[in-house]
Amino acid sequence: MPRISPQPATDWSPEARAVFDSFRDAARSGVPAVPGGAAASPAGAAAAGTDDDGPSGANVFGTLARHPALAEAFLAFNGHVLYGSSLPPRVSELLILRVAALRRCGYEWAQHALRGQEVGITAEEIARVAEGPAAAGWSATDRTLLTAADELLDGAAVGATTWAALAGFLDERQLMDVVVTVGAYDLVAMMFLSFGVEPDPDIVPYLPEGW
Repeated sequence: MPRISPQPATDWSPEARAVFDSFRDAARSGVPAVPGGAAASPAGAAAAGTDDDGPSGANVFGTLARHPALAEAFLAFNGHVLYGSSLPPRVSELLILRVAALRRCGYEWAQHALRGQEVGITAEEIARVAEGPAAAGWSATDRTLLTAADELLDGAAVGATTWAALAGFLDERQLMDVVVTVGAYDLVAMMFLSFGVEPDPDIVPYLPEGW
């Protein structure tokens, strides 16, 4: 059972509805939402659960709707991480999946297993993320990215050797976005697990077994 029950979309405050309108429009356009931005879509958040472009996130939005000020700040930041990052989407999704695996956050894993496939990560690679950077089959680049995620979650810093390896194929902004992506989705995992966010029906088939 959820510790914080999602609020039905029909009960969302005007402030919450405007926040989610803005975020969902940003998700469709690829442009991060701006705090305080006006809603641009007449359907907006009321359509949560009917978006054909990816997981609905209805239970996440419904939970955040209980705290609109927090939702506005969080979704603006999360919008950058997902849609404004300097990292290629495949890189971001590998990092996020590794966070979900290490934190054993089923909701986060399922959402990004689906999104990962959409940006070109194979089903075999997605399964291998849970095994970690030592698993056979990774390229040197992917292994370095997963190692960076492990080091951040274990000790809150990328080690010197791994940082040097990252710098061999990422520029300065991308290096910063690696750290921010892992940190942001560690926070997301904490939220989902602590709030008891239940999976939406559209991601249930992607939930890992035994978590």
